[in-house]
Amino acid sequence: MSTEPQNAVEADLVAREGEALETLIALCRIPSVSADPAFRGGIADAAAFLADKLRSAGFPVVDLVETGGHPAIVAEWCPHPGAPTVLVYGHYDVQPPDPLDRWHTPPFEPTIRDDRLYARGVSDDKGPMLIPILVAEAFKRVRGAPPLNIKMIIEGEEESGSPHFEPTVERLKDRLAADVVLSADGAMWRPDLPSVTVASRGLVALDVRVTGAAKDLHSGRHGGSAPNPVRTLVRLLASLHDEAGRVTVEGFWDAPVPPDPAILEAIAAAKFDAAAYFAAMGAPPPSPLPSGEALLTRQWLEPTLEFNGISGGYAGAGTKTVIPASASAKITCRLVPGQEPEAVVEAIAAHLAARTPSGTRLEVERHGPGNRAFALDPELPALKTAEALLGEILGAAPLRVAMGATIPIGEVFKRHLGIGTVFFSFSTSDEDYHAPNEFMRLANFRKGCLAWARLLERLAEGSTARN
Repeated sequence: MSTEPQNAVEADLVAREGEALETLIALCRIPSVSADPAFRGGIADAAAFLADKLRSAGFPVVDLVETGGHPAIVAEWCPHPGAPTVLVYGHYDVQPPDPLDRWHTPPFEPTIRDDRLYARGVSDDKGPMLIPILVAEAFKRVRGAPPLNIKMIIEGEEESGSPHFEPTVERLKDRLAADVVLSADGAMWRPDLPSVTVASRGLVALDVRVTGAAKDLHSGRHGGSAPNPVRTLVRLLASLHDEAGRVTVEGFWDAPVPPDPAILEAIAAAKFDAAAYFAAMGAPPPSPLPSGEALLTRQWLEPTLEFNGISGGYAGAGTKTVIPASASAKITCRLVPGQEPEAVVEAIAAHLAARTPSGTRLEVERHGPGNRAFALDPELPALKTAEALLGEILGAAPLRVAMGATIPIGEVFKRHLGIGTVFFSFSTSDEDYHAPNEFMRLANFRKGCLAWARLLERLAEGSTARN
């Protein structure tokens, strides 16, 4: 593996590893949860922290941009007229830390164990996002400026659906103009297999609510005669899938675009172990056990409809004999190319409405505009440059993979800026982001600093950044 410093910039990064880690720890102490208004102060603190860090790193232009929600940070350092320009993307907001009792150490008190840093948001996305800033700062110290033009946009709403990101990019498209986007967000698929993400599924979220009476009712006096929204909701939810877990909603599967054959080749080459997959999550394996290829095909290339939460009536200790007035469920759908978020929600709403019994009311509420799926041009020169570099740093050629999760930026940047997005993150998918005990391997944090320094150098050497 080529992880020894190759020049003065890389030597500077290695010499300042301790200082970089202190900066990351300070950033991870800030509870910048975007979904919960109780953490609004943490959002403001994180945005201010990063703006200050960008200025000290050498960016001459750093602005907190109002979006209609949480602010975005836009920074520019363009010292080389005519040279390639990269736009670096990241986000400073994090997921809620719940459930708190499952954390071994407090989520906003960063802790190092076994060369891993544990904290909410360290892997998604504070560690990866900080790396290009630290690299730009190293270029400033050693050479006075980066080797090419750098712009950055760091948003504060990625973990709550990025409701204001697309209109912000559209509004700032002239200012954000670049040759290619380098995303510090995302993750390598497996810690033991170098990979680069070239496609991701889209996302749309909705709430389903069933209402019966105007208030909770005594289950003895009214049981058997009054409508029970929990019973109705459960039946409605069960109708959305068949016995194999496939979505049965009419119109849900309409207009999918065939996948890139290279992704199908990657699925076969990955030799995914289905039994190990279920064992790692602590779930009993289904019988018959599906093949690894079948599981990856479902995760990468097929749309989903998942229940994220259900509520209604009393859920505390003991018993409370009520028929609840309402019951609700939270649903998210992962989308594949060709699916439109609005059309998917309309299909689900029509399916549920046709099966809602009289005597109850159905409400379907969509959360935000949703995001279409994304696929990167497989011939993008910057992608090939990044792949070659990852092979050198990590010791093996990376596999091109799709992502079952959703990173909406690729499709947004392609539509409004007309450029591709190369995902260059040094997180890995097993680092428990979105779960208790999120962590980042510090070895990857260190490798990421060297890799970003080399990537900027290589993109500066010619026109390899350009579409």
